[in-house]
Amino acid sequence: MVKVIASSLRKGNVVDKDGKLYVILFAENIHPGKGTPVTQLDMRRIADGVKVSERYRTTEQVERAYVEEREHTFLYSDAEGFHFMNPETYDQVAVPESVVGDMAPYLLEGMAVQISQFNGIAISLVLPQRATFEVVETEPVTKGQTASSSYKPATLSNGVRTAVPPHISAGTRVVVMTADGAYVERAKD
Repeated sequence: MVKVIASSLRKGNVVDKDGKLYVILFAENIHPGKGTPVTQLDMRRIADGVKVSERYRTTEQVERAYVEEREHTFLYSDAEGFHFMNPETYDQVAVPESVVGDMAPYLLEGMAVQISQFNGIAISLVLPQRATFEVVETEPVTKGQTASSSYKPATLSNGVRTAVPPHISAGTRVVVMTADGAYVERAKD
């Protein structure tokens, strides 16, 4: 176990709290105008899947569990779960849907992800920050709308709805953040 400050924890990290392992689902550093900054952590206990919410002072020490983190390539998904391959050993790992969670729509075939394993069991995965998808459906541009003031709803090829600038039309490839599906830019390919 390694002690780290709470503000350095990110989504996908694994911490040891009272002898039990928790994977972090959401981490946010809160800096109020007055008072001590805190880190809000939403975690899932690995043993039984119970979700817990904790608050730490940003400088407080938290025990980070040693887990094996390796890069894997996403292959496909089926009834067993999501299948990944280690590019060095060609070993395949099946990750259950409960571990992948809301990141599933952002997985693309051949995408490199970081899988954290504890005693050979996949406990969390971290996707690249950005992914490229095609806009399947969006509203037509309203004449007189300025480019910077408003966004319009759009549906991406992975089924996720997001907001895009008015100049984006159906068939355009866009880059989005995998954390929340927010539009970043038009794809350069």
